[in-house]
Amino acid sequence: MNCEIEFLPVGDGCKPGDAIVVRYGDASAYEIMVIDGGNLDSGKAIVSHIRKYFGYDAVVTHAVVTHPDADHASGMREVLDGPTVKNLWLHKPWEFAEASRPYFLDKRWTDQGLTQFIRKEYDIVSELVETAEKKKIPVVQPFAGMHIGPFQVVSPFQGVYPYFMPQFDRTPDPDQAAIEAAGFWIGKPPGAFATFLEKAAAKVQKWIDESWENERLKDGGRTSASNETSVVLYGDFGPGRRVLLSGDTGIWGLNMVKCFAQKNGLALQDFMLVQVPHHGSRRNVGPTILNEILGPIKPKDTPAHSQAYVSAPKDDDTHPRKMVLNAFIRRGYGVAATQGRKIILWGGFPRRPDYGGLDNLPFSPNVEDYD
Repeated sequence: MNCEIEFLPVGDGCKPGDAIVVRYGDASAYEIMVIDGGNLDSGKAIVSHIRKYFGYDAVVTHAVVTHPDADHASGMREVLDGPTVKNLWLHKPWEFAEASRPYFLDKRWTDQGLTQFIRKEYDIVSELVETAEKKKIPVVQPFAGMHIGPFQVVSPFQGVYPYFMPQFDRTPDPDQAAIEAAGFWIGKPPGAFATFLEKAAAKVQKWIDESWENERLKDGGRTSASNETSVVLYGDFGPGRRVLLSGDTGIWGLNMVKCFAQKNGLALQDFMLVQVPHHGSRRNVGPTILNEILGPIKPKDTPAHSQAYVSAPKDDDTHPRKMVLNAFIRRGYGVAATQGRKIILWGGFPRRPDYGGLDNLPFSPNVEDYD
């Protein structure tokens, strides 16, 4: 099967987002899939893009919102109001209120009250669901093991969602002790390690040298619980033609990918294309998980065997992090960033005449310090 994957530019300055358009099938008989809608402007751009290249009457078979953050969900409103959409895939956090209630700090919540509170806080997702229901578009919550078009969902696991959701930014305060007892606390760790991570998340203060042999990226980074529930999609189009689309997932999510792949016989370390998680943030990856997902570091000057793409806005000095780009390059991936332009993996479809070549980013001898 042919599968064309196109990353559209989203945001500017320090406001990144994701918007991906997928075409799969044959040149004369294909289907379209939209993964994340970015912000409102990028949602409009997605609709214009689909109509320009696939026709005004084009149909979106699958629309996927990887997680409920606004920079991924907001633009999907434009998609639902534009071309015909057959299926909407997204998580509805409020439907996990009953299962999650023991893991909130305030034990006075009722199931109904908690459901109403969460649905109100996640108003964009709620609006998408309401729009889909009015248009009679089926809404499905995507969890590991499900299939969406040519892809299989490999993260998150449905069973961990009730533990992660109380740790979202816009839900009530979590009961840290209860979640830790269950083994799923991903919030701020105690002690000196917390100080280290706070520094890691702070604005860059200085630069340090990095060589091929001296990787500065560290294990232990932590992203938000919402990011960790991002839908991760695995496409298998044959040996050497595998794809991993990661959304904003972090080390928890990537470990779920690894576990699911190992349990279900899905090949890792053999990707044609990988999406760099969360716009190239160093809080979402580390050397150990990258070795397991991508493969080990290659000898210096080994030509890239695969491609990695990162969605990052123009004029952003924090996305993508150079040490993250270096980590992918070391493991055999050429890395390209949107940064105001569309980038595409043709995947067997004819090239479009108005598209130029792809320039990969170079290995950086200086990277951002954690301090």
